[in-house]
Amino acid sequence: MGSHVAQKPHVVCVPYPAQGHINPMMKVAKLLYAKGFHVTFVNTVYNHNRLLRSRGSNAVDGLPSFRFESIPDGLSETDVDVTQDIPTLCESTMKHCLAPFKELLRQINAGDDVPPVSCIVSDGCMSFTLDAAEELGVPEVLFWTTSACGFLAYLFYYRFIEKGLSPLKDESYLNKEHLDTKIDWIPSMKNLRLKDIPSFIRTTNPDDIMLNFIIREADRAKRASAIILNTFDDLEHDVIQSMQSIVPPVYSIGPLHLLEKQEISEDSEIRRMGSNLWREETECLNWLNTKARNSVVYVNFGSITVLSAKQLVEFAWGLAATGKEFLWVIRPDLVAGDEAMVPPEFLTETADRRMLASWCPQEKVLSHPAIGGFLTHCGWNSTLESLCGGVPMVCWPFFAEQQTNCKFSCDEWELGIEIGGDVKREEVEAVVRELMDGEKGNKMREKAGEWRRLAKEATEHKHGSSKLNFEMVVNKILLGE
Repeated sequence: MGSHVAQKPHVVCVPYPAQGHINPMMKVAKLLYAKGFHVTFVNTVYNHNRLLRSRGSNAVDGLPSFRFESIPDGLSETDVDVTQDIPTLCESTMKHCLAPFKELLRQINAGDDVPPVSCIVSDGCMSFTLDAAEELGVPEVLFWTTSACGFLAYLFYYRFIEKGLSPLKDESYLNKEHLDTKIDWIPSMKNLRLKDIPSFIRTTNPDDIMLNFIIREADRAKRASAIILNTFDDLEHDVIQSMQSIVPPVYSIGPLHLLEKQEISEDSEIRRMGSNLWREETECLNWLNTKARNSVVYVNFGSITVLSAKQLVEFAWGLAATGKEFLWVIRPDLVAGDEAMVPPEFLTETADRRMLASWCPQEKVLSHPAIGGFLTHCGWNSTLESLCGGVPMVCWPFFAEQQTNCKFSCDEWELGIEIGGDVKREEVEAVVRELMDGEKGNKMREKAGEWRRLAKEATEHKHGSSKLNFEMVVNKILLGE
C-alpha cells in the first residue's frame, strides 16, 4: 500500500484579478509554499497574459510545487494593460467563474502528478469559490485584502440600507452636510462620518453593482472556515475584536511583506517570483541612492485610481512649487480617457529634481531612507508599506475603503494629513511642505516609526501576534490538525 506516503497538502490560491489583490495573495501563497504546501495560483486568463507580457514568458513557469493556472473572467478579451472596470469585473466573476473554477479543480484532482486539493485560500471578493470548497469538503480561508476597519465597515453595509442612508435619494445628498452625518453605530469605530465609510454607498441607484456586490460578499464571508487580514493586532486590535462575533475566526497575519522577509530567504527561487502586472522600473532606486535622507516626496496613486487631466495638472504644479525632489509614478492609464500628459513647462522647471516612472517596486521605495513623505490614494497595501517604511503620508483617497483608511491614518494612527478631493495646487504645496519640513510632519514621522517597530515585532518576534496567527491558520484551519 504505497498510497499512505505522507502527501503534501495542496492549497489553491484565488486572488481577485486586480494588482492590489494579486500582490498580497502572492505573498500568502509563497508563505504557504515555504511551509511545505503544494501551491496552485489561479489568475484570470487576462491577467495571466499580462503577467507574461510584463515579466517575460517564463513568468508563469512556476516551480515544481508552485504552479500557475488560469480561468476566464467571463469578459471579452482585450490585450490593453489596464486594470479592468471594477464593477463589470465583479459582476462577471460572480456570474461566470464558478463553473471554470470547478472544472479546474476537477482536472487537478483527476491528474496524478500533484497531490489532491486539500484547501482553498480565496480573495474575499471571489466568494463563489466557497461553493466549490463546500462541494469538495475542504476548508476555505477567505483573505480580505482590505484593512480591518475597511472590512468592518463593509460588514455593516446592510445597515446603511436598513437605515435609509443608502442609496441616496438624489445626487444633491453628496453635499458636505450630508456627508458629515455621524455614524456612531459600528462597534469600535469612533468619530466616524458618512464620508469615512467606503465609497460604494454613495449611489442613487438601488441596483448599484458595487453596493449589492459588497453586501453579498460580506454576508457570504460568514461561510468561510476562517478569515485572514493583512494587518496586525497592535494597529487594529479593537476593530478585529469587534468583528469576531460577526464572522468566523479572524486572524491578522500582516504586514505580509515583513512576514515574507522573515520566513523566506532573500536568495531563494520562490522569493524572486514576482506578481507585478506592469513592468517595474528599477532605475528609481539608483536615483534614490544619490539623495539625502528624508528628502524625497514619493507620489503614487495605486493601480486603479484615475485622475482628470485637470487634477493631474494641479498635482504637478503643487509638487513643483514645493521645491522638493520627488519620485512620481504615472501609470499609462492614470488619466481618464487620456494619455497621462503633464505640462511640458512643468517638466522643464522640475528637470533636475524629479524622477517620473510608469511603475516601480514600491515596497523597496518606501523602505528607502531617502523617502521623507508619500502622497497616496490610501489603498491598504500602500498604507501598510508606508507605515512599515516609517514614512508619513498625504492622503487623497479615491474610492472603496480608501476613505476609511484615510480617516484611521489621520485620526487614529496619526501618520497622515488629508487633502480635499477637489485638488488645488496651493493646498498640495502647503500640505507637502508641512509633511516634509513642518512640526506636524515630524510628529507623524515619529509616529510612523513607532508603528513600524510594532509591525516588525508582530512579524519577527517568535511570539509575534502575526507570526503566531499564521501558524494557527496553517495548523488549525488549513491542515485541520
